Amino acid sequence: MEGIVFDIKRFAVHDGPGIRTTIFLKGCPLNCSWCHNPESKDCRITEVSKHYKVGDVETIKSVRIGIKYQVKKLIDEITKDIMLMEESGGGLTFSGGEPLMQFDFLKEILMQMKETGIHTAVDTSGYVSENRINEIIPYTDLFLYDLKHYDNDKHIENTGVPLLPILKNLDIILKMNKHVWIRIPVIPGINDSDEDISGFLKILEKLSEKPEQINLLPYHNIAENKFKRLKINNKMKNIPGTDKKNLIPFKTKLEQSGFKVKIGG
Repeated sequence: MEGIVFDIKRFAVHDGPGIRTTIFLKGCPLNCSWCHNPESKDCRITEVSKHYKVGDVETIKSVRIGIKYQVKKLIDEITKDIMLMEESGGGLTFSGGEPLMQFDFLKEILMQMKETGIHTAVDTSGYVSENRINEIIPYTDLFLYDLKHYDNDKHIENTGVPLLPILKNLDIILKMNKHVWIRIPVIPGINDSDEDISGFLKILEKLSEKPEQINLLPYHNIAENKFKRLKINNKMKNIPGTDKKNLIPFKTKLEQSGFKVKIGG
């Protein structure tokens, strides 16, 4: 069995507890205008032209995005860092894209990692069938669960998919008493108003169980060059990143309702 990986990030400290190895899988069913990894949307191995300039000489090279990995080969890569994971209380995180798009590949690796006792985390949008959520729950210690909007119509407008299946899957995970960190990307003009804060609070209060914590992720525009290279229209062009201090009112409002909140990953 093989999957397509577009990046491996070692020594990660924002993708779960401790020091982690984060595997980024290709493929995503969402189409978020603020996407930080637009190169991940296509499930296939793709190519992009990169321009290099040294002095007056400009060179254009074709760069492949994505590498095929057999399960064993990727596990060999992961276990290179196993001592560091164990000593730091860290582990393995799968991100993307949407890692559940490569479900069988993901599940097989998670199953094998659980046998070694390594802590496992999945960073997901939750937009997947209930069956797949239920299948992966036993092998996932922590869900980093994205919540991008509180309104179904606005969620469709800004991501291309409905919100309701995402909320339903979130409740399934919480009812199984799994560790969940909800991640809310706070995007200027899309979900950062006082009305938006109240909207998020309403749906969070309706959850069957409280998540372990909520992370408010400030928008940043580091992906602008990626959009240029991939020749994708950037709807967030020239919109500045969000200052963390501007998220303090959002954080305070959630904390007043009893949620543990952190600004940043």
